[in-house]
Amino acid sequence: QVQLVESGGALVQPGGSLRLSCEASGLIFNIYKMAWYRQAPGKQREFVAAVSRGASTNYADSVKGRFTISRDNAKNTVYLQMIALKPEDTADYYCRANYFGSDYWGQGTQVTVSS
Repeated sequence: QVQLVESGGALVQPGGSLRLSCEASGLIFNIYKMAWYRQAPGKQREFVAAVSRGASTNYADSVKGRFTISRDNAKNTVYLQMIALKPEDTADYYCRANYFGSDYWGQGTQVTVSS
């Protein structure tokens, strides 16, 4: 059974930093493209960042230069380092694992950016 478990969400002040983690189990982690998405209240889920199995990365324009995605294949974990957080970054953040026809999502972790 595939599981993706996110952690690290919290309440943080504007300008602060957080690191999200997503630990995967039940799959061959190093062949999967891993990504982070987010969904703010009342809005559609949107792409944040992705890292391929070859470790190439891409980002949404709204987070470029502030967020960094990385993966540790030895730990079956993908990370999202977030700095210079803004109130508009407030959302539930979801981890996704994708490999051709296989597509899995985590349950999400909440990030709130507020003073």
